[in-house]
Amino acid sequence: MAALFDSSFYIAALRFADNAALSLRRISEAGPLWLSAVVLEELYAGADPRGRRAIQRLERDFDKARRIVVPNLGDWTHAGKVLAKLADRYDYKEIGRARLTNDTLIAASASRLGITVITANARDFAKLAEFLTFYWQLFDLRSPPLC
Repeated sequence: MAALFDSSFYIAALRFADNAALSLRRISEAGPLWLSAVVLEELYAGADPRGRRAIQRLERDFDKARRIVVPNLGDWTHAGKVLAKLADRYDYKEIGRARLTNDTLIAASASRLGITVITANARDFAKLAEFLTFYWQLFDLRSPPLC
């Protein structure tokens, strides 16, 4: 199974490093891992100088393996349509849609490539799954590793 982690995994991994490393190894044995360019943006935006160096290594390694998922025009337009439907159903204001934009782009680009999104953010990805067909899996770093 090809998979990618959303930002919630990488952020939580900093808190539960031992479980995260073991889980990452087990997941990578099950299939190729990908990195979303959207996740990179989110990680860089929230990183301190030490964290930025780790993110640069992550980016370099995935780029070298040619496993970075970048949303294309279709992903952007699909994301906009999904966000409009979500706003209609849940009466989201501008802030609600803006908060979900990155997750929608991650889901849309992963869907296009048949890649499973692994996330600790069940609330948002469950809502997105109502309007967008994509594979996703909930992952809690505090629980036993996947697979």
